[in-house]
Amino acid sequence: MVQTEQPDFPLVAAIDLGSNSFHMVLARVDHGEIKILERLGEKVQLAAGLDDDGNLTEEAMQRGLDCLRRFAQLINGLPEGAVRIVGTNALREARNRSQFIRQVRQILGHRVDVVSGREEARLIYLGVAHTLADDAGKRLVVDIGGGSTEFIVGERFESILRESLSIGCVSFSRRYFSDGRITPSRYAEAYTAARLELMQIEQAVQRLDWLEAVGASGTIRTIGQCLQAAGMGQGEVTRDGLQWLKRRVIKLGQIDKLDLPGLKVDRRPILPAGLAILEAVFEALSVDVMYHSEGALREGVLYDLLGRHQHEDVRERTLSALIERYHVDNDQAARVESKAVRLLNKVAEAWGLTDPKYAALLRWAARVHEVGMDIAHHQYHKHGAYLIEHSDLPGFSRQEQQSISLLIRGHRRNLPSQDRLSDFGEEAQPLLRLSMLLRLAILYHHIRGYQEMPALDVEASGDTLSVAFPEGWLDSNPLTQADFQQEMQAWEKVGYTLSVR
Repeated sequence: MVQTEQPDFPLVAAIDLGSNSFHMVLARVDHGEIKILERLGEKVQLAAGLDDDGNLTEEAMQRGLDCLRRFAQLINGLPEGAVRIVGTNALREARNRSQFIRQVRQILGHRVDVVSGREEARLIYLGVAHTLADDAGKRLVVDIGGGSTEFIVGERFESILRESLSIGCVSFSRRYFSDGRITPSRYAEAYTAARLELMQIEQAVQRLDWLEAVGASGTIRTIGQCLQAAGMGQGEVTRDGLQWLKRRVIKLGQIDKLDLPGLKVDRRPILPAGLAILEAVFEALSVDVMYHSEGALREGVLYDLLGRHQHEDVRERTLSALIERYHVDNDQAARVESKAVRLLNKVAEAWGLTDPKYAALLRWAARVHEVGMDIAHHQYHKHGAYLIEHSDLPGFSRQEQQSISLLIRGHRRNLPSQDRLSDFGEEAQPLLRLSMLLRLAILYHHIRGYQEMPALDVEASGDTLSVAFPEGWLDSNPLTQADFQQEMQAWEKVGYTLSVR
């Protein structure tokens, strides 16, 4: 049987595979609240290891894996579902990320979710909102990462606007300060590049009339600490403070000369780039002062994880909104979902599909398999697959969206080909089998609820699945009989046998 109950974890952990640093938090869940027990963080600078072809170098991957071996001791023995690992911009960009992710899983024993920029923004805001006072009024949250910067406007625990731009302190350091020299012209180039990127979002952010600005990254915290050490505030960043620090950094002229109070040695190489980006943010978004929050992406991941186990999974809300937006037939979707899950329960053991994630993928795909019909009926499975893969779906990782997209694309016409499945590595066979179960559930309800359907006997073994209808039923229902005969041919093309009687 498929496991569907949400377990009660006494300990949970979140690991953030950032473009600049890797972070981990370990926490205890106490009466629905998260109590942080341990925080670990190391500079890995994964983004600095992206070569000209967009691949992570062996050296960069090794830095990351060495760090994670140290993290692993704290989470040894934690069960599946108690740990969530998220990858951000560097892994979004890396063409060979699957190679790195496989090694991460071998070390940590848990899968890696590569999240989109907007999903990263949502999680960052969630971490900030649980750290700061629950005051009324909108706040702007900015997180300057190694490869991207996230911008969120939200109120209390709900984010309203979520954006991610490809401006990061590591990538900008490589581009403008790679030899360690800091000149006015180079700083101006970095500032201008950031300012141009910000033009995409500045009007949308300013229209929301936020009341306070909060920084949620090490770069912003470091700049605040430098200003505080100079007697300029208590860790907040101001316009005057930025200008003072900018003049000081340019005057020193070399990264190795940035011996500033409040600045750690490992932060020196990325300070000029981070400073230029933050100055551009202040100018573009009319920020006068920015405070720092200790809560960030990893805390947001923890609270999101807790919400999933307390049946407050944002992914369910996301799908409900998608279903409403694209006018999906809810009754048909529910029929297909119910049948697909029943089929899965019958074959899960034989087909190696007992992991709860497979039931979730099948349920989600069944619920939105007709989402493309709102665009056009012709090839609607392709429209739906495209929508799911390329939409911003809060709560879903890229891998989840790609998997659901594959199931939707393969729910009619041809089953997924080996070329298409090869991108999914060890998940290829489970996804093919889930696609088969979804197709059977859809065929079973081809009449769309207007006919009473019989119970089925279903058995699976290896590459074979047998379906038995009550005696004589198929002869009396030639449309269903024709559907299943055609389906048998589709299975043969991918090396499977469907037996129907």
